[in-house]
Amino acid sequence: MALTFAIALAVGSVFLRLGLPAPFMMGSLFGVWFAAGLMPPLRKHVGVSRWFHIPVVLGLGVLIGASFGDGFLDKLTQWWPTVSLMVGTTFIVSFVSFYFLAYHRGYERKLSFLCCVPGGQAEAIIMAREVTDKDYVVALFHLVRVVVVFASTPFILAIVKGQEAVDNSNILLQSMPSLWDLPSSDLITFGLLAIGGYFLGLFLRLPMSHLLGPMMASAFAHYVGWVQLPRVNEFVILAQLVIGGGVGARLAQVAFSELKGYLKDALWNCFFTLSLFLLVAIAVSQIFDFAFLPIWMAFVPGGLYEVTLLGLVFGFDVAFIAFHHTARVMLVFFSLPIMISRFWSD
Repeated sequence: MALTFAIALAVGSVFLRLGLPAPFMMGSLFGVWFAAGLMPPLRKHVGVSRWFHIPVVLGLGVLIGASFGDGFLDKLTQWWPTVSLMVGTTFIVSFVSFYFLAYHRGYERKLSFLCCVPGGQAEAIIMAREVTDKDYVVALFHLVRVVVVFASTPFILAIVKGQEAVDNSNILLQSMPSLWDLPSSDLITFGLLAIGGYFLGLFLRLPMSHLLGPMMASAFAHYVGWVQLPRVNEFVILAQLVIGGGVGARLAQVAFSELKGYLKDALWNCFFTLSLFLLVAIAVSQIFDFAFLPIWMAFVPGGLYEVTLLGLVFGFDVAFIAFHHTARVMLVFFSLPIMISRFWSD
């Protein structure tokens, strides 16, 4: 991890000086990916251990939950049309992609469904290990989609909003209070919400309990006014290094010589999925008079960790983005076992 973070921090710092969007996230992703990909001896030495990744996600859940403050319930009543459209688009994308993979590309039905479901990649990959011997194909499909979203969204910000928006997002990151400026009571509260929320998530048997549990606990505490935690500069940077470096390390491990037969299908699935969500996001932004980028980030199935962290970095309404992704994760979580049981006889 020391090697991973050294590469990620070095390239992220260069990206920051160059004025690129989400510099530490992009620097972590591309720096670790290219360094380990171009130098094979490094591949087995890069990565982020789960014991380190989980605590960072716990803290990220607390920061996301802090966005669900006063007035959230009023906003919630305004979000049901966009949530409904997102869910409807998810059904359409899943059906069309499943039909293509199962009936045109000859994939077994269980494998087709797990590859095409847009979101809930952690649950899909875990289930793939139990029902098919090609779980690596499922991982490839989801990895391709997450990486494309992860890498393209910051550049979409630069194209849509211009360089001034990119500079403002970087200034926002640097203007966040430092860890050393916070009183010890805030640090203790942060830790209690993270750990307590995790056990709450386990008790409620939530999917991704290490993220959704702290997010729920933090959202409730902030909504009722018990706490008011700021976004901490060092932690937001650390979260970018961990998530970006982790994705880059996984990319570096992919042996394309073994997976190239599936890569074309994964890219087609990614292109179709993102194109349809993009069209719907554009239509929603026009019909409901919303800014395009927050709608895009709320709709696009690019990974709950990754997209909500981008929302934090860009200064968007994280509650809006996180709520839409959480709704999709819950939908996927409850539908996966039902759908897979129907395909069990394959």
